[in-house]
Amino acid sequence: PTAVCLRNIITLSGSLTKLAYYSTVQHKVARVRSFDHSGKDIDNEPLYEISVQEEITARLHFIKFENTYIETCLDFIKDHLVNTETKVIKATGGGAYKFKDLIEKKLGLKVDKEDVMTCLIKGCNFVLRNIPHEVFAYQKDSDTEFRFQTNHPNIFPYLLVNIGSGVSIVKVESEDKFEWIGGSSIGGGTFWGLGALLTKTKKFDELLQLASKGQHTNVDMLVKDVYGGAYQTLGLSGNLIASSFGKSTTADKEFSKEDMAKSLLHMISNDIGQLACLHAKLHNLDKIYFGGFFIRGHPVTMRTITYSINFFSKGEVQALFLRHEGYLGAIGAFLKGAEQDNPNQYSWGENYAGSSGLMSTSPDVYPMQRTRSGTFDMLEMDRLERPLVNLPLLKDPSTYIPDTVDLTDDAMARKYWLTCFEEALDGVAKRAAASQPDSVDAQERAEKFRQKYWNKLQTLRQQPFAYGTLTVRSLLDTREHCLNEFNFPDPYSKVKQKENGIALKCFQSVIESLDSLGWEERQFALVKGLLAGNVFDWGAKAVSDQWLERLKGPPHKCALIFADNSGIDIILGVFPFVRELLSRGTEVILACNSGPALNDVTYSESLIVTERIAAMDPVIHSALRDEKLLLVQTGSSSPCLDLSRLDQGLAVLVRERQTDLVVIEGMGRAIHTNYYAVLRCESLKLAVIKNSWLADRLGGKIFSVIFKYEVPCK
Repeated sequence: PTAVCLRNIITLSGSLTKLAYYSTVQHKVARVRSFDHSGKDIDNEPLYEISVQEEITARLHFIKFENTYIETCLDFIKDHLVNTETKVIKATGGGAYKFKDLIEKKLGLKVDKEDVMTCLIKGCNFVLRNIPHEVFAYQKDSDTEFRFQTNHPNIFPYLLVNIGSGVSIVKVESEDKFEWIGGSSIGGGTFWGLGALLTKTKKFDELLQLASKGQHTNVDMLVKDVYGGAYQTLGLSGNLIASSFGKSTTADKEFSKEDMAKSLLHMISNDIGQLACLHAKLHNLDKIYFGGFFIRGHPVTMRTITYSINFFSKGEVQALFLRHEGYLGAIGAFLKGAEQDNPNQYSWGENYAGSSGLMSTSPDVYPMQRTRSGTFDMLEMDRLERPLVNLPLLKDPSTYIPDTVDLTDDAMARKYWLTCFEEALDGVAKRAAASQPDSVDAQERAEKFRQKYWNKLQTLRQQPFAYGTLTVRSLLDTREHCLNEFNFPDPYSKVKQKENGIALKCFQSVIESLDSLGWEERQFALVKGLLAGNVFDWGAKAVSDQWLERLKGPPHKCALIFADNSGIDIILGVFPFVRELLSRGTEVILACNSGPALNDVTYSESLIVTERIAAMDPVIHSALRDEKLLLVQTGSSSPCLDLSRLDQGLAVLVRERQTDLVVIEGMGRAIHTNYYAVLRCESLKLAVIKNSWLADRLGGKIFSVIFKYEVPCK
């Protein structure tokens, strides 16, 4: 960022310090504006004016580092604390007491201590609401270990099991209603303390590393050691632990540190798992989130907790973990300190360019990354101007998954797509630099973008789960975030401007040509136009016959159309289709991206294009005047479409106008995402498959047409 104004700072300290601060970030945005054409010949002028302006947006930063760096951290705060009105720094956790005097002396601010559990719950609610793919289950034998959950629209109620020195079990029923319902003195501190006594190892991470190498069956007495096999009457497996450390009473030998550490970890994890299950069943809850110093992303810990929960619940309850569990207290403390600004009235989005990803912290596999992630880690979130909500027409928001292919789980697909994005990177960097010919440092910034995105791709090769489920959508979004970070807000702006101008000059002749056709022939021509005149194969024609039959019936009440590309696509494809729907008596909501992505048409560009079309076409003109045609923004700046995170204003309109048809067009919106989306109303999904791998995966050929007309089951 070119300018940062710290407005509220909160630090959380234990063995790690977590710093949370709010900043106003100055960055460049692309703006479009109609020229004043009064009394001028406009034939040879561009359609609209493009300018790059500075904009101030809000960003949340969460930084995690070891306490040895606390003085460096406080120096950073002191140097950047430009808001003189700040008199108090919020703090929670053990460090709120430990570093109170140091903080007050260094910064000249009063330390205001916040309740730890209140902050944890606030932070947990915040990440569950605002970060897709925040929640994951851990699977030991899975290729990628982490299995991410779909965000449920209703996050309550749930059980939070916080494992620090001891264990706290909290039932959370709403934003502000939670209750401590149980706990145990046997927790992370027990593992650390007993482990230190048994192994003489004083460091927590080293103790876990020992446990990861140990064989607990050398120390633990199993069911088969007692009964010679399984205990058939009670249905207990022979490999089940009958007595933790049971063999140490009979075996006259020394036990290895590794084996004792592993036995201790199993004993404490099983105890916590059983306790959590009993409380979950008692309160009829099926969601248990685990967090705290004991977890901290360690695979061996998550594995034992998961096994315990599966065993004691007979698979009915799942052990769930949080990608940003280490920040919950800091986030909650920040929210407490910023209540006058009401951060909850906005939606927030993770900024992939500025955030460290979740790392596999197995000490055997990634020893260097274990060290690095313990030293410094970062989460950045950008404020979105309005709340994002589910499309009301989703049949079941709780099971909706936007993405067609999960690259986290498919090694071949992952390798293919990461290579695709790597090979395209030089071209994207060149286009970015070329889009700002008057900028002296455009080439330098483009190279920085290229290097940053390249590094992200290499991280994702090693850690495909770093930012949640890896998909084509997340790869595209990460690229957009990186472009924005280096002030390339819209590399395609000039291309879109030119294509929109050319397409507008053809609009009237295309409409005249369509109007000269017979009704049935015109419907096919309109569908071909939606596909930008691409190949229209016989498979698509067979499906479109069903659509043709539907058009012979009563008109739809209201159609929601998600537009894709600028130029020919929207002007000569979407608008003639919109015009036909309007002529049938169907109202139309035309939804375009709030911000730029690739060559997709943005909401602000669509306003100008629609104004020019309305000047040429009485059907569009009267529909705009009578509010039968409404232009809205999606709330997204992505080439893909997540129907669970749409602008609240769009959702309100969809309800008010009783929308009964949804049209999704373009490869990003209808193939990479939403190919399998199930809606409660009729839908049309239209695209041309421009990628041979994806065509093969979907059982077609390159340049095949997707024409999916779907009617909901009654």
